[in-house]
Order: sequence, then C-alpha cells, then structure tokens
Amino acid sequence: MSHTYEYARAALTVDCVVFGLGEDELEVLLIRRALEPFANRWALPGGFVHIDETLEDAALRELEEETGLRKVYLEQLYSFGAIDRDPRERVVTVAYYALVKLSDHKVRAATDASDAAWFAVSDLPDLAFDHAQIVDMALNRLRAKVRYQPIGFELLAKKFTLTQLQRMYEVILERTLDKRNFRKKILGMDLLVELDEVQKDVAHRAARLYKFDDRRYRKLVKQGFSFEI
Repeated sequence: MSHTYEYARAALTVDCVVFGLGEDELEVLLIRRALEPFANRWALPGGFVHIDETLEDAALRELEEETGLRKVYLEQLYSFGAIDRDPRERVVTVAYYALVKLSDHKVRAATDASDAAWFAVSDLPDLAFDHAQIVDMALNRLRAKVRYQPIGFELLAKKFTLTQLQRMYEVILERTLDKRNFRKKILGMDLLVELDEVQKDVAHRAARLYKFDDRRYRKLVKQGFSFEI
C-alpha cells in the first residue's frame, strides 16, 4: 500500500562552520555565492541534502564540492528553522562545525561558489541567510569546548611552543591568560611531550618545542576534563 503526505514539507540543507587558527586570529572558511539568492555575498559552505544521503554525507560532499576540503571531521552543531531564513522556500538547515590546521588544507572554489577564503572571525563580511547567527553559535560551542576537551591537536602544528598553545586559548576565549598559571595547569595534565628541539629561524630566543602525547590526548578527548583558566 502506498502512502502520501497531506502536508507540505520543508526543504533540508546543511551548512558547515570550519575554524582554523591563523597567526593571531581564529579564522572561519567562507564561500562567495555565485547564484541567487544573495549572489556575490559570502556565506558558509553548504547546500541541499540529496534524498539518498545522510546529513553528514551531505555536509562532507558540499564542503568538498565548494571548497576542496576533504576528510574533515565534522560535529553536528544545531538545527536552524526560522520560517523566513531562506527567501526561496521553507528551508531548515542542520549546521556542522569542524576544526582544521590551516597548513594542511588548501581551499579552492567550485560548483556554485565563485570564491573560497579564510576570514578572521573578528572581521567577517556581511553574511548571507542567517549564517552570522550560525557562526556565533559555533563560536560559543568552541569556547565552551576548550574547557572540557583538548582541541589543540586539531588546530596546532604537530610541534609547537607553550606560548603558541597559550595563544590558541587566548584567541579562542578572547582574553589574556596568566602565563605562569596556564603553564602550571597544562603541564600538570601530562598531556604534552617535551621535545629535544627548539624553534628555528626566529628573531627572538628560540623556545622549546612540544607535541601532544597521542594516547593521553585521545583518552582525555574520550573522558573529558575540566580546564579552568
């Protein structure tokens, strides 16, 4: 027996908030829309979900099609369903967010995106749809996340200094941290491995390099931790 729905159905899309850590800023990946509505405006990568794919598959596909990014670990953020959020029709979007190392990912625009680029979250252009609201929610999630899960593995280079690690937290939380207190707490977690290496080609005194203890890092990601700073 076949069945039909009596009620109109909303269209379904996905949108991706991808964060990367620049030299002094947290950055987010945007695409310039080539099509109406909001042609030539910057927006989050995303698009309509195909009838034969999961939400996450759709998000990964759209991200690769519009920016060239592949093999990105996405986490579901929230669903946005304001009635007037899309001028074309009733559209509900499921947003995802991700953390990536900028040095590992080169972006290129394709399909219905005419450009793709990284922007500092402190200086974003006027975004299409309700994407500014989506970015704000993703930022709030990220700022909460740094307190219960180590995230540097996703954002920092494989080898880093304690100053670079502290700067990552300061950029995300948008405040200055006490150097002595931060180092005491982060080193007390046994999360880092001190390397027999220092920075190279720097104008100032070369600092000691560290890396994450992979097993310890994965354990803390799984069980969570409290990092009051």
